[in-house]
Amino acid sequence: MIKRMRLVFKSLREYKVFALITPLFMIGEAAMECALPFVMSKLTDEIQVAEPNIWPYVWLMIGGALISLACGILGGVFASKAATGLAKNLRYDLYKKVQSFSFANIDKFSVSSLVTRMTTDINTIQMAFGLIIRAVFRAPLMMAFSIIMAFVTGGPMAWIFIGMVPLVAIIFIIIIAKAMPTFTRLFKRYDKMNESVQENIAGIRVVKTFVREEYEKEKFRNTSSDLAKDFIKAEKIVAWNNPALNFAIHFSNMLICTFGSWLIYENSEVGPDGKIIFNSLSLGGLSALQTYGVQILMSLMFVSMILVMLAMSIEAFKRVYEVLIEEPTIENPENPIYEVNDGSITLNNVSFKYNEHAERNALENINITINSGEFVGIIGSTGSGKTTLINLISRLYDVSEGEVIVSGHNVREYDLEVLRDSISVVLQKNELFSGSIAENLRWGDLNASLEDVRKAAQTAQIDDFVMSLKHQYDNMIKPGGNNVSGGQKQRLCIARALLKKPKILILDDSTSAVDTKTDKMIQESLRRDIPHTTKIVIAQRISSIEDADKIIVMDDGKINAIGTHEELLKNNEIYREVYNTQTKKGGK
Repeated sequence: MIKRMRLVFKSLREYKVFALITPLFMIGEAAMECALPFVMSKLTDEIQVAEPNIWPYVWLMIGGALISLACGILGGVFASKAATGLAKNLRYDLYKKVQSFSFANIDKFSVSSLVTRMTTDINTIQMAFGLIIRAVFRAPLMMAFSIIMAFVTGGPMAWIFIGMVPLVAIIFIIIIAKAMPTFTRLFKRYDKMNESVQENIAGIRVVKTFVREEYEKEKFRNTSSDLAKDFIKAEKIVAWNNPALNFAIHFSNMLICTFGSWLIYENSEVGPDGKIIFNSLSLGGLSALQTYGVQILMSLMFVSMILVMLAMSIEAFKRVYEVLIEEPTIENPENPIYEVNDGSITLNNVSFKYNEHAERNALENINITINSGEFVGIIGSTGSGKTTLINLISRLYDVSEGEVIVSGHNVREYDLEVLRDSISVVLQKNELFSGSIAENLRWGDLNASLEDVRKAAQTAQIDDFVMSLKHQYDNMIKPGGNNVSGGQKQRLCIARALLKKPKILILDDSTSAVDTKTDKMIQESLRRDIPHTTKIVIAQRISSIEDADKIIVMDDGKINAIGTHEELLKNNEIYREVYNTQTKKGGK
């Protein structure tokens, strides 16, 4: 646990000074709060003098109170700055770490879990850290100072409070031990709830199309109810803190008042001048002793709060620590190659599985040679390994066996940024972001001129649509591209990919929402406008790839056949069956 905290607290950085200063003010506040009851006891005794001089005590109390107030305020301010600063830096460090992850790392944690770790978990750490740096010194010192002052003012009577401390401490330890498993389970509940929300919002159109709103609401209600039940269970356990503390305080005060009054009565006498002489315990001392008793037990309460917050935050620390120490499965080599000369691709005896413990390979014994500038089509049934295959080319995953060679070098030898910058991939799930159309397209090239943007859009057959809009390329895209159709979104994503001027362009079923005529026009413009770029098109429609230089037929993670459209129609049963189904030949 200490190791995890040390790594997490490295994120303090420029806020470290606030974290170090805070305990100093908390110590000052504790010292003043312990001194004030002693001064008050002296003031109480002084009042009984025939000609009391109370002003020195009054000024001491006012000064002590002001110092305590100032220390408390400054300690709270600096603690807030340290805690919020830690959360800010930690959130950035986690986000930066996630950006370095490969798809395999993302798959390991899941998106919903990573979101929870960067939000709920870090908020928990922030609250725990803010409390700890204020109370970790204040509470123990307050207890120590109060115990010393209790013996100074009350003598042996202070043992009453000392006897209460282990009893209350045992109760607090039992409470924390009971609550800890529930707090651990809460974070998994958060993951599940975030997953439900993310999945539902992303698929809201499907939910409404199938009229499943009530089902989704019930599913979320159940998840939220499970989270609430765990919280209630944990709070019920922790709620025993206050009754236990109150019992200890009142029982202690009852004993102090009973025995203290008896001591004062038995050991006091009236002097010659009529003044009461307290031989063992004075009225002021009794009052101060009661105050110190409350402070001792309240300090113990603060310690228990620290332990409760630690119990809540231990799981959060663990989950954040897991992300921080996670090593990306794909990293740059020591001496990377910084240039991709052409778009030639070779896959030699490639096999791949998503998890080393998986029972079977997702791809097996793949051998392909693609010359630079070729137009290659890939077709196959769902789950045949088409997308997995192209993910290996841009090194989104690393092969389990064999090698992927681009431009004469193994992809593991390239600088990752250089490799991926030379390969444009338009994935199955196209994503546009809030901003103008031009801003979205310039993801491919931040410095692209409007002329370059329009040229890419013309190749993708989307320029006419954009120019028909009121604000043309300054027209705003809503988050997720919800104000454009599926086909328009696909073509905008193709234009964005073309702006990179890649050596290799991969379209992963990226024209599925485009009509056949427009699809043909896109394929023709790609051949015409980027003849030296290797073009790999994954498609379900044979019409999208029938003019390809070669077509790869995938089946169950293996290459079933490679050839031209005519060759495959003649020699490959799978390809012929797909073609006949799509053209209505050979059927009734």
